[in-house]
Amino acid sequence: MHGLVIIDKPTGMTSADVVRVVQRRFRCKTGHLGTLDPFASGVLPLCLGDGTKIAQFLNAADKEYAGVIRLGTQTDTGDLTGKVIATAPVPSVTAEQVAATAERFHGDLLQMPPMYSAIKQHGTPLYKLARRGIVVERVARPIRVDALELTCPEADAIGFSVACSKGTYIRVLAEEIASGLGTVGHLEVLRRTRFGSYGLQDAASLGTVEAGALPLIGLRAALHEVREIQLDAAGARSARSGYQALLASIAPGHDQELAKLIDPVGELIAVIVMESAGRWRFARVFQHADPSANALR
Repeated sequence: MHGLVIIDKPTGMTSADVVRVVQRRFRCKTGHLGTLDPFASGVLPLCLGDGTKIAQFLNAADKEYAGVIRLGTQTDTGDLTGKVIATAPVPSVTAEQVAATAERFHGDLLQMPPMYSAIKQHGTPLYKLARRGIVVERVARPIRVDALELTCPEADAIGFSVACSKGTYIRVLAEEIASGLGTVGHLEVLRRTRFGSYGLQDAASLGTVEAGALPLIGLRAALHEVREIQLDAAGARSARSGYQALLASIAPGHDQELAKLIDPVGELIAVIVMESAGRWRFARVFQHADPSANALR
């Protein structure tokens, strides 16, 4: 069993909990992409079997979220699970002020990672230091916000939907939005609505999967955005053996471009990457039959 399955993660479970459920049910190697905190829900891709070998090609995908920011209280974790560390009055804001605040958080930005994150400092995750009351210096990281919409469902709450790059901390964005509105805040509700090209409409409930239904996306289909190169039977045999000389016959692409090699019957053989020297190299070679062969690409 090799491929990708999209789960609509429920609240109250860690991403690792979801992995364990699927792993026990189908008894195959399983891993997840893009951790969701226990209080969050939504699109959680799981890689099964050889699907774990393509995780590196999928993890950089852009993401979309929706949620609610509670104004007036700030927590140490930046979300509703943390301890309140500050309070502030919530000013009355106009629709124009909300729109102007949303416009501030658009495009290429720098964002300071929170202490409650998995980023490591000398080998120790920051969240472990934070739990011990230790705060260390961090370096702001580049992120990108492609779209941000804000609404005011309540006097002390802001609804939001955001499309952003990998590495964007939504809890930090929530705090920054609250600050832009003249108060403090924390993330109260978070739902991931899209991961790369997969949205909620592609996601199965965990209950459905536990019942035995597994809407598996094969390896080839999971990499549908990657350019395909079709090989003949002899080329396919060479590629499955990782024969580097074969790649010299493939026209060069742009720097760091990915391409996937397909055999005559439509099975994924390998993923290759264009190096800066202008030559292809094998990034991954697959030995198992791909269930996406002859299926939707």
